[in-house]
Amino acid sequence: MTNSDSNNARSDDPQPSSGYVPDALEEIRRILVEQRRIILKEAKSEITNFARGDDRQLVEAALDDGDWSVIDLSESLVLQKLQQHKIKLHKIDESIRKIKDGTYGSCEECGQQISQARLKVLPYAVYCVECKERLEKIEKAEKESPFQ
Repeated sequence: MTNSDSNNARSDDPQPSSGYVPDALEEIRRILVEQRRIILKEAKSEITNFARGDDRQLVEAALDDGDWSVIDLSESLVLQKLQQHKIKLHKIDESIRKIKDGTYGSCEECGQQISQARLKVLPYAVYCVECKERLEKIEKAEKESPFQ
């Protein structure tokens, strides 16, 4: 690449990762950006509704502990969903960064390429199927362990 070519290259163009053609990476990046936009829109709507007090009628009509339990559960579900949005946004942002860095698609556990089929379904996956299954088995065993 000549100096003039490198000067014309955009800094946000995806860098080739091993095993992935630039067009495929660009398509994945577009999908990730769109997913990010949708999640942010949902989160903003949920925050607005929460701050505006859309459950205010429930609060005003609460007569007993059962009513307050429903209100607490409703608020807890909203906050839990916002936390899930935050986690997913972080994964998406990390995947976009990896595309730019040229490291996208490598399993964080074993270093092998994550299958394109897996990334097509879950574009922010960080583990190959084998490592993910192994990690899930370990996690399950730790939850079931009587020594905790």
